[in-house]
Amino acid sequence: MVENASLRKGAMLGWVLSAIVILALAADAAVDLFAPALVSAEIEATGFLIDQARLLGLIILVCAILYAIPGTAVLGAILTTGFLGGAICTHFRLGEVGSPPQLISLFLGALAWGGLYLRDQRIRALLPIRSAID
Repeated sequence: MVENASLRKGAMLGWVLSAIVILALAADAAVDLFAPALVSAEIEATGFLIDQARLLGLIILVCAILYAIPGTAVLGAILTTGFLGGAICTHFRLGEVGSPPQLISLFLGALAWGGLYLRDQRIRALLPIRSAID
């Protein structure tokens, strides 16, 4: 009974973490899709054309939607991690090591997988965390 309550609490925390990721991705996608002029300087500074903002926004939105749907959440997490890894690499290439965009991307990637780990038994079975005492 205690284990069931613990699993439910873990799943709820997983959904909270996942919601943070989904909201952050959706907000980023919305800006890229509907107000690309707001981020034009940042987009161009990373070497992308402002005309590509809407496509980037669409990619981010697809990642967020796939991650939000339980049946496709693993695919969404993989795609989100790939996208965020590309963002980290882009800023690394620009010499912006440890920059806010890199740290935010790293944080969101960790939250995405942490949230999925807590809310999906299949991920916990695939990647069991064992204590150092075991």
